[in-house]
Amino acid sequence: MSWSEQADAAIARYQGGEKRGVDQRQLTQLANAAWAAGLCLLMDGRHPDGAAAWFRQAAMRYHESWGMAPPESWGRPIAAMKALLLAAADARAQANWTLESGAARAESPIGRYAGTLALLILDRDAEARGLAETLVDRDDFPRDVADALLMIAGLDRMEYAVALESVLDSFEQRDEFLEDVRVADTVLVLQVLAAARDMAVELPPSELLP
Repeated sequence: MSWSEQADAAIARYQGGEKRGVDQRQLTQLANAAWAAGLCLLMDGRHPDGAAAWFRQAAMRYHESWGMAPPESWGRPIAAMKALLLAAADARAQANWTLESGAARAESPIGRYAGTLALLILDRDAEARGLAETLVDRDDFPRDVADALLMIAGLDRMEYAVALESVLDSFEQRDEFLEDVRVADTVLVLQVLAAARDMAVELPPSELLP
């Protein structure tokens, strides 16, 4: 299917899901469908406003689902922050909420990843660097993502470029994507954070990027 057709399918899933009872699982499914619609419209390139609207919708649904989710469900605030960044929306309130929820103090690497993203959004780079350092050299967290976060926080553009290319390569080796939408979304989000620090870099052409 074309990106436009994939977007239509995701929007149909969202609209169908709204008609059913809403629990935390259903809220997450709605958020995932909205996220997929935003990515597909972003990749299509003709509907930037529509993409942003669906990303904002995804962020709202991910945030709503947190209250009903099991403890340590850090993927939801991560997804909400990522969606707002890709929508070019103000993500500071979501970042503050993520930190107030204890992300920076989490035992799990995914929680500290959420905390690192939140600190970068809030321009608390020194704290973000310290937290990102705890993600490096772990077997249960992608080394290249940790390195990219660390280099953004440390304003090291050259090493950031190396890490980012590795993140993109890891996406290109994947067989599975959320909602089957083949987009290197983490690369896009890292580039938004880097651009805020005048650190965004050029990447080789990829079918996983706009």
